Amino acid sequence: MHTPAGGLFDVLAANRTLVKRGYAYLMVDVRGTGSSTGRWDFFSANEQHDYLEVLRWAREQPWCNGQLALTGISYNAIAALVAAGLRPEGLEAVFAVEAGENPIRELGLTGGVPSPGMAAWIAAVNGFKWVPAVGGLLAGGTLWQYLRDRLTEPVSWLGRALTIALTEHPDGYLNPTYAAKLPRLERIQVPTWLHGGWHDVYNRSNFRMYERLSLPEGHKQVVVDESYHVTPGRGHGAAGAPQRLDELQCAWFDRWLKGIDNGIDRYGPITVRQLGGEWVSRDRFPHPAAKLHRLYLTNAKSDATLAFSRTLERARIPLPQQRPSLASNNTAVISMGISTLFGTRYGADDRDAETTAVTFTTASFASDVILSGPMNLRLRVEADGTDAFWSVTVTDVGPDDASAAITRGALLSSLRAIDEAESGYFDGELVAPEHPLTAESVLPVTPGEPFDVDIEINPTEAVVRAGHRLRIAVGASGFPRHALSLPQRRKVKGQYIILDPWHPSYLAFTAVGLRVPESGTSEVSPPGAPGS
Repeated sequence: MHTPAGGLFDVLAANRTLVKRGYAYLMVDVRGTGSSTGRWDFFSANEQHDYLEVLRWAREQPWCNGQLALTGISYNAIAALVAAGLRPEGLEAVFAVEAGENPIRELGLTGGVPSPGMAAWIAAVNGFKWVPAVGGLLAGGTLWQYLRDRLTEPVSWLGRALTIALTEHPDGYLNPTYAAKLPRLERIQVPTWLHGGWHDVYNRSNFRMYERLSLPEGHKQVVVDESYHVTPGRGHGAAGAPQRLDELQCAWFDRWLKGIDNGIDRYGPITVRQLGGEWVSRDRFPHPAAKLHRLYLTNAKSDATLAFSRTLERARIPLPQQRPSLASNNTAVISMGISTLFGTRYGADDRDAETTAVTFTTASFASDVILSGPMNLRLRVEADGTDAFWSVTVTDVGPDDASAAITRGALLSSLRAIDEAESGYFDGELVAPEHPLTAESVLPVTPGEPFDVDIEINPTEAVVRAGHRLRIAVGASGFPRHALSLPQRRKVKGQYIILDPWHPSYLAFTAVGLRVPESGTSEVSPPGAPGS
């Protein structure tokens, strides 16, 4: 079970420690939300202009010395990064918790498929905008303007979300309108602290954002714990762990606004809680000792169907078409960790979800292995329809057969095109495929004709202990994390993984301590191939 961590609420709301140390804390409802007037359009040009106006106003107040810092969780963290990229005068530091580099890609259209979580979030924002602080509206003389704006647009973006779910809409793809809403991380000039979680909806972003920040050593820090979206800071404050979130926030602002040499700029700069392991700090990610590996999907007549040697026999494996169990890590991620209150089946053990997937599992590891970095799952596949969807979960299988989710990925086959310039490689091997997910990048899917897909698996760092096994579960549905739009569902029918020695399916990843058996090789030639 994951619960809110110590110090979280002080970071989410006004940090009492900051106030006691002489900081003034200002929390603002963005345009069209909460008690603010106007029309809500998340991260729009108008909203970004509002950021600059608010910061200019704050800087000119008698209680402000002209020095500003930005902080927040989730939406507010993204807004802080967007605002920092605009380079407002007086800004000295940013402390962003569980921000997303690209919230549309990671939450709204994961793998090219709409997410019920995005619609639920939009509905929640629209609900809360009807519960204002009436006293503040009366004191500011804006009550009637507030009512006019709410009646003019009772709900914002919810109709668009429904349209995306029911029709072929341009906003069902990444596009320039969405791109204009994203933080321009390369333009940020002030010290920036990033905090994320391995099971957060934005866990793809942590190290991508860190690498994009063009800041000197020590001026940028990233901490990743094992939390979900509503439980950041889990495990903080314990022996051997980082301080509580509110204490880290205070230390970061004291260093860059007050000039106190408290050592926070020498913190990591990369600090992670390894899944199944300990807290570690170093200067790079992935692990500096990590080596490239491939594990091949095979049709072996044993549990070891994920192996160092490619299959020498052809097989056509159908994916189950029934809806997966709600007892899954996908449910835990999209519910932001809330579903873990119902037990380990809803986050720590994915066996129920695996009954509606095809699984491939290694033999037991002889020694501890550290998985570190992004992964690419290359699949040779076939579809009965004109599209197919693939939901992938990588798990750590213990001696008791419990299957603990490590990381995940998803992709709609028609959006399998790869932007090679933006993709990540390790020793020449594709390990982080970047899919444009635009209408212009759509590729055809011909029924009955095999093709290859490269599925991006989000970065992780996990210790798989000796005696444990690594598993890949591939399903045709990731509900409730993913929900195909009505037009997408009409195109998807039966789908298959093709095990073919000439077109191998494999997981490409980086790891420390993985021993390749003497009898195994990642480059076995198929029968009849030259040199076989």
